[in-house]
Amino acid sequence: MKTKYRHFGFLLLLLILIGCSKTITSAPDVTFTTITGNKIALKDLRGKPVIVTFWATDCPACIEEIPDLIDLYTQYHTSGLEMIAVAMYYDPPNHVVDMTQAKQLPYNVALDLKSEHAEAFGGIMFTPSTFLIAPDGSVVKKEIGLFDLAKMKTNIESLLKG
Repeated sequence: MKTKYRHFGFLLLLLILIGCSKTITSAPDVTFTTITGNKIALKDLRGKPVIVTFWATDCPACIEEIPDLIDLYTQYHTSGLEMIAVAMYYDPPNHVVDMTQAKQLPYNVALDLKSEHAEAFGGIMFTPSTFLIAPDGSVVKKEIGLFDLAKMKTNIESLLKG
């Protein structure tokens, strides 16, 4: 009987946490600062599909999806896809830089030292959280946890044709 109540409690907590995060329908007007010091205003990427993914170096699922993100970037960047990986505020910047170099991430990596970007994207509470933004600035997909690579490719291809 205890197990049944424990599962119910976990489910209730999960629903509350999910309910606390805001749903966004359009990309917020934010400017990212990459680990190399470059500034990227999301509004300047209008006209292109964009993936913004929130991650942390101590998140196993985040590390697991890095090869898929690299695959997406490698396959679609020359066709117009932009990608920004945003490290969570609690992630030490030196860890982010080290992992970026170790994994040879080809896409932009930004820091969110004050959690401003996480808040602008609806209050990110779980990593990875990945957003696919259409060329018109609308958020067409939000994935919490690992995303389905085949579905993401289909969505990106649709936006690139669009």
